[in-house]
Amino acid sequence: MILLTGATGFVGNAVLTQLMQQPEVAIRTYGRRAPVGVNDDRAADASPQIMSHVVGEISASADYAPALVDVDVVIHCAAQAHINKNATDRQAELNHINCDGTLKLARQAIAADIKRFVFISSIGVNGSHNQKGPFKYDDVAAPWDEYTQSKYAAELGLRQIAKETGLEVVIIRPPLVYGANAPGNFGKLTQTVRYGQWLPLGAVHNQRSFVALDNLVDLIITCVTHPHATNQVFLVSDDQDVSTTQLLEKMSCAAGKSPRLLPVPMSWLRLAGKLTGKHAVIERLCGNLQVDISHTKTTLGWQPPISLEEGIKRCFIEDKEGC
Repeated sequence: MILLTGATGFVGNAVLTQLMQQPEVAIRTYGRRAPVGVNDDRAADASPQIMSHVVGEISASADYAPALVDVDVVIHCAAQAHINKNATDRQAELNHINCDGTLKLARQAIAADIKRFVFISSIGVNGSHNQKGPFKYDDVAAPWDEYTQSKYAAELGLRQIAKETGLEVVIIRPPLVYGANAPGNFGKLTQTVRYGQWLPLGAVHNQRSFVALDNLVDLIITCVTHPHATNQVFLVSDDQDVSTTQLLEKMSCAAGKSPRLLPVPMSWLRLAGKLTGKHAVIERLCGNLQVDISHTKTTLGWQPPISLEEGIKRCFIEDKEGC
């Protein structure tokens, strides 16, 4: 049986959907609420799978034991990305969920004799942008904000637990994950393109790695059973880097729109970011963030199942035919 956390989230729900295509796999989910289709009599009639949900939260004080009965593998997608800006200690609050809650789950997994723990981390553990070429799996970590620091703290704790107990830990660090109905900045870009709004991003000559939701899910499922995934860190991407301008051109094509991009120089954009306090946002649009996934490909014999173009096309599946 597989225990999946975060199954109502963007990535976790896609993992659940893929697992449900494998009738031989029993699935249990854990979280505040059950995903659609789990603990649902209609779903039980349509699928021979054993599917159940245990209500609970990710925290250092949680009791995960009821969710871990008869489980073989944990896929831990759940995480807290944002905390109230007025919180007295943002780092402590994120650590409580993303680090302490994760490590409590791992320790109770060991007590339940669970074999493998797949942890979805973040490429931000490597840093906010490239300084000496693409990020690699064995680079010295450089988490750059409270969220990525909490993820890295969890990684360190999981590695120590693996060393002490023999739990098979698999760590996956994705860059920006995109797909239909993606949250965050990519979702905002999708809506901007869909409604034909102009953007001052027609002259951005950076290089960035992205990962289609379908590609990330495929890697996660691969890591559930692959014998060479044990105690490894894997970076993941579409293996096809593009500039922000090229990305938006491809998105416009997929949406059946003409690109509406103003060729504003990158230096002007960075200056505007400093003047408006949006430097971090501009850097994510203009900076380089490339990921080297050669270790992932050679260790697992894995290739991204779909191209970046196909991944973007799937973001606009309900729109007009693209180019």
